[in-house]
Amino acid sequence: MTDQMPPQTDTALICGQGALPGLLAIRAPEAMLVQMEGFPADLGDCPVQSFRLERLVPLMEQLLDRGITRVCFAGAVRRPRIEPEFFDARTATLVPRILTAMQSGDDAALREVIAIFEDWGLSVVAAHEIAPDLLASEGVLAGAVTEADRADAARAAEIVAALGALDLGQGAVVAQGLCLAVETLPGTDAMLAFVAERVAALRPNPKGARGVLYKAPKPGQDRRIDLPAIGPETIRNAAAAGLAGIAIAAEGVLILDHAATVAAADAAGLFLWARA
Repeated sequence: MTDQMPPQTDTALICGQGALPGLLAIRAPEAMLVQMEGFPADLGDCPVQSFRLERLVPLMEQLLDRGITRVCFAGAVRRPRIEPEFFDARTATLVPRILTAMQSGDDAALREVIAIFEDWGLSVVAAHEIAPDLLASEGVLAGAVTEADRADAARAAEIVAALGALDLGQGAVVAQGLCLAVETLPGTDAMLAFVAERVAALRPNPKGARGVLYKAPKPGQDRRIDLPAIGPETIRNAAAAGLAGIAIAAEGVLILDHAATVAAADAAGLFLWARA
């Protein structure tokens, strides 16, 4: 991994929900912080500016006026409700591009967002370019992985790759070779809650392998935006679902608090494996 990048005054963090924006704000304390209305970021007392998607062009102009040349998208943002009366004339011209892309799926929509920012001369950088330590290299980070776990992870990886090819989720739960759940729009926590409620009925052999959560980017995904992520809460939810552990794609999934996540896995008796 490379060293952490120095603070950048030419960088803006476009902040969504979750822990990632706060982690990046610590590593880039001079960055400008921007968040979409209705999706408050967990940024503590840090000054943050809100904007509406319907006024995207004025936002980009303001960024350029402030000397911003790079933007980093950090955190989760659900598809916002569009309010036509708030559009300015220039942003309204972008609506056909955005709506057409959204009809093709989340990844297509995000690629179009990147293209729009780049059209305005703003380069888009990945979260892990600001904080390389958020990615894990190949290896077992906590616990022990059995052959049955490896087989379940391999099966889950096949399923996630198939989901990603359709621009759907980035995670799946597999136990004893059977897919118990896949990640869709509600997200990983909702998927694990579903498994937790039904695990006794879903797992074929109650005394067999307990199952694996696997997360990975979509095939061909632009890794500058919307990389999958895990953290201590993911560990707790996987434990509540009765799983044996979590496997992630090495160098492809953000670990939002490495030390706390590994400690949570050890405490819960779960393995955490960055799988090549």
